[in-house]
Amino acid sequence: MSSSYRNLASPLSPVQQQQQQQQQQQQQTSTSSSAIVFTHKLEDYPPLYSFQPTLLTRHGQFKIWSRLIQSYCRHQHIFKLVLAMALDTSLFYNAALRKRLSLAHLKEVIQFMAGEEGGRRAEWIGGDGSSCWVFWRRPEEWADVVANWVDDTAQKNKVLTLYELINGEMTLSEEFHGMDAELFQRSLSVLVKRGKAQIFGSEDQQGVKFF
Repeated sequence: MSSSYRNLASPLSPVQQQQQQQQQQQQQTSTSSSAIVFTHKLEDYPPLYSFQPTLLTRHGQFKIWSRLIQSYCRHQHIFKLVLAMALDTSLFYNAALRKRLSLAHLKEVIQFMAGEEGGRRAEWIGGDGSSCWVFWRRPEEWADVVANWVDDTAQKNKVLTLYELINGEMTLSEEFHGMDAELFQRSLSVLVKRGKAQIFGSEDQQGVKFF
């Protein structure tokens, strides 16, 4: 066996072992620092509150705000936003940075979310631009959730009232519990079109039968 092969096979000297340990520690520190940067909250990034003139950059800001709004509304179980009131929440006002998204910029974000590029994740309510639906699930996606619940809990061919479905004890653990009645009815309408539900009765006491 040549000396070069003997050197490769020989154990590391104490000095070499110490150097190797130092290199591993440096790599771990570098990896840890990268993770901290990656998990840093986006809303703590000051430029996020000032929209940029470059179209590509602004488009990226719209996407970030769309994700933040959907995540916030899902966490808070919110389906509708009144824009002027929402600006005072921690979603749009960062007290530590003393930064707030302006109403004009928020309207731009919602307009983006309401369009095809934004995945139609929002919809204006009325024509004055003061409030909107936030679709962290769109009506057709809520229809799927309700249909799965019907299957899982054996509710087919049973008649349930809207109140039972939205506010009853049987749906306490479901994401659609407490949903705005208008949005819930829109989701049920999707099931009606699919032939999976029938709605009957007056507005005050509507019932639903699932198929």
